[in-house]
Amino acid sequence: MAAITLHGQHISTIGSLPPVGLKIPEFLLTKTDLSDVGLHDFAGKRMVFNIFPSIDTAVCSASVRRFNKDASSPADSVVLCVSQDLPFAHSRFCGAEGIDKVIPLSAFRSKSFGASYGVMMVDGPMAGLFSRAVIITDADGWVLYTEQVPEIAQEPDYKTAFTVLKKRRL
Repeated sequence: MAAITLHGQHISTIGSLPPVGLKIPEFLLTKTDLSDVGLHDFAGKRMVFNIFPSIDTAVCSASVRRFNKDASSPADSVVLCVSQDLPFAHSRFCGAEGIDKVIPLSAFRSKSFGASYGVMMVDGPMAGLFSRAVIITDADGWVLYTEQVPEIAQEPDYKTAFTVLKKRRL
């Protein structure tokens, strides 16, 4: 269980992020066209999971914009922007903002993603939504990097995430 805050108020998550050095858990998430995708759909790609509470908040939308701008390279990687927002909200936001280099994904059909990835907030005003986190895997699905952002109103450590992403092999 991670201890995070929202404007200084203590909040707990259901668990912890997947540990560095282990395989990423299977998942089922929904794209903006309502098709479902899982781990197998990104085989051979390094994955960046930008996980956040809601696309309709300033910090969450800023993180999607930043990953769209900077983390779409190298070519063997994919950036997955994951929240429980409906696919329609992701589509609306990405269309209005010209977001086209990340894959917006909804966990609205997945009852297990939040628990498997340790990001479901279990108390506080945002209970039931995901915490802000970044997870990066290699092309075989091994976790290379995780960040559980300690304050929900804070953006992730982009510099470290981009450094890890751009390394060819660890």
